[in-house]
Amino acid sequence: MDHSSFGERAADAAGQGPPWVQIVVLVVLGIVGLILLFGTFFTVEQQRAAVLERFGKFLRIAGPGLNVKVPLIDSVVHRVNLRTKQLEVKLEAKTRDNVMVRIVIAVQYAVMKDKVYDAHYKLADATAQITSFVQDVVRAQIPVLTLDAVFETKDQVAQAVKQQLSSAMDDFGFSISNALVTDIDPDEKVKAAMNEINAAQRQRVAAQEKGEADKILAVKQAEAESESKRLQGEGIANQRKAIARGIEESLETLKRAGVNPHEATVMMLMTQYLDTLHAIGAKASTSTILLPHSPGAIGDLMQQVTQAIAVGNAATPPLPNPPPSDGAGKGAAAVS
Repeated sequence: MDHSSFGERAADAAGQGPPWVQIVVLVVLGIVGLILLFGTFFTVEQQRAAVLERFGKFLRIAGPGLNVKVPLIDSVVHRVNLRTKQLEVKLEAKTRDNVMVRIVIAVQYAVMKDKVYDAHYKLADATAQITSFVQDVVRAQIPVLTLDAVFETKDQVAQAVKQQLSSAMDDFGFSISNALVTDIDPDEKVKAAMNEINAAQRQRVAAQEKGEADKILAVKQAEAESESKRLQGEGIANQRKAIARGIEESLETLKRAGVNPHEATVMMLMTQYLDTLHAIGAKASTSTILLPHSPGAIGDLMQQVTQAIAVGNAATPPLPNPPPSDGAGKGAAAVS
């Protein structure tokens, strides 16, 4: 019985045949050798896993790096990506206040390393399955919320999606790392109405703030005017006191010079009259005033002032005598 290998027998046959047969045999053997070589070794990239089958039956999961399989018997049927992926699910739902909103949910998921078998054999279309679960969860959450509550509680909605999706997809070998509500888009008419309401509220706040500012300004102006009037009054009062002191000192000076009080008063009034005319004429905006200026007119004016003082003194009743003191009364009684 010949125990030589197929290769040895082929080489012997080639050596016994013509040269071209030998070349053909060598080429065939080389091709077969290359097929066996490349069919035996294979590589798997980082963050990936290879599913191997033997005659259609699951064999094993190959990890990253250089791997070996039986050529022509074992086959790599699928390479599973273990990196995190993102799926955007877009759907429409109605809120409790009957507003249609378009919502976008971003789901970040990945195949678990220890459940590559389940991810490959238990689920044919992972994205379709995740989309169905997300739509079911969101359409159960949104109808119990108002439009404002949807915006306020979008994080809670995303958390509910993540929890229910994680428990559902775990059996299929998928882990859900995060779920985010990335967009909430109401109907255009609703958005326009919301913008108008927001603008009206801001205008009302602006009007209130402007009213408060005007009120503060008016109060400050009133306080400033009050302080100005007070200071002006004090100034006028001090001015009048100074004028009165000046007149008093002038009258005392005239009395010491031998002028009687009546003539001194007339002289002071005439002096003030002439000072007033000088002040009126010094102003550029003063209207034209026609006054008598002859010496006789001045004399008549002094006579009128003298008569006015005399009439005033005559019309003023004399002051009553003060009542006698107790000592004076007792002295009068003793004399009587």
